[in-house]
Amino acid sequence: MAKATPLSKTFRSLKPHSSLRPIAIHSSNPEKSSQSPSQRLISSSDKPSSSSNSRSSSKRSWSVYLILSTKPPLKTYVGVTSNFSRRLKQHNGELQGGAKATRAGRPWICACLIQGFRNKSKACEFESKWKSVSRKLPRKRKGGEVEKEADNGSMLLLQHRNAALTRVKDLIDCSHLEINWHMNLV
Repeated sequence: MAKATPLSKTFRSLKPHSSLRPIAIHSSNPEKSSQSPSQRLISSSDKPSSSSNSRSSSKRSWSVYLILSTKPPLKTYVGVTSNFSRRLKQHNGELQGGAKATRAGRPWICACLIQGFRNKSKACEFESKWKSVSRKLPRKRKGGEVEKEADNGSMLLLQHRNAALTRVKDLIDCSHLEINWHMNLV
């Protein structure tokens, strides 16, 4: 059996740890099944640290946002972030990482920003509720048809999302939240 090379020498980004434990790995090759299982060293640092995740999330302030596309067909998108300016740049393609659903409507503009969520979980719960209520709420129609004109169409979309937001505020305690509409809904 050949001498094992420490992972820290093979992969320079890994630091040597004293908390290495052997794990048996059985070969799937039937010819080698008679051999003893090979040993592999796994460090406890291979698992993500829960303390680093909780530490970084406690410093963040989470927001739910509503953005509006500026190219036809007009659409809205609701999302969650801890850094809205970075996230909007991602949606607009200036940075990597925007949602696939927002590629077609670029550029996007901010319609509403809701801040003050205690953690990511609360922000995601609010986002999910807002999307759910928006889907179930009937669309307002003008003269029996959806308005085709860009300005009126965006106003109808925003009024629909605002009506859904009003219903969500009845379902969830939002007294601690700061809701800022960046567009006039009149």
